[in-house]
Amino acid sequence: MDLYNFFNSSAAYRVRIAMALKGILWNHIGVNLRAGEQSRPAYQAHNPNRLVPTLLDGGQTITQSLAIIDYLDRTWPVPRLIPAEGPARIRVMEIALMIACDMHPLNNMRVQQYLSARVGIADADKSEWVAHWLTTGFSALEQWLPADGGWGVGDAPTLADCCLVPQVANALRAGFSLDPFPCVRRTYEHCMRHEAFRVAAPNAQPDYIATH
Repeated sequence: MDLYNFFNSSAAYRVRIAMALKGILWNHIGVNLRAGEQSRPAYQAHNPNRLVPTLLDGGQTITQSLAIIDYLDRTWPVPRLIPAEGPARIRVMEIALMIACDMHPLNNMRVQQYLSARVGIADADKSEWVAHWLTTGFSALEQWLPADGGWGVGDAPTLADCCLVPQVANALRAGFSLDPFPCVRRTYEHCMRHEAFRVAAPNAQPDYIATH
């Protein structure tokens, strides 16, 4: 099983967490987004959207992090990350989709590059843009996450946690304060005490590049 990913991609980070939770072995194939490797024809043949991650499992090619995790959950159902039914499934999907569809796309690298290069937004205004959408998303998540600092939904890690941790990591890297969002912070800290979340972290990947 091959996973095309980039250490600093939060979408790839979600998949790495899911695979670590399930104990799935995989081969790392780095795609350096900063160097534009996602636009090379060889990679576009796998992923026409020129994003990571892309999973190759035998003859199956899957793009989009949530589609990959859904595939993993059906193929390796223990532990289940997407509840099969009931209110827990609904809440897990609400959290995952809020992060993956409403928060992450507005703040990812290609959007920020477009704001700078094509719209001409100054760095200070771009930082304000990022902070605005993080505040909007975390304000909503704060209402759904447990106050006691446990898992995002229920008593075990789920897709919700797989999505939350990379989004919080992005926010912290941008210097965003979690002080107004104690439930978000406690859930993140709870997750990071689990080995699967630590081994999936950006600084644990073979293509990690330290920045200052």
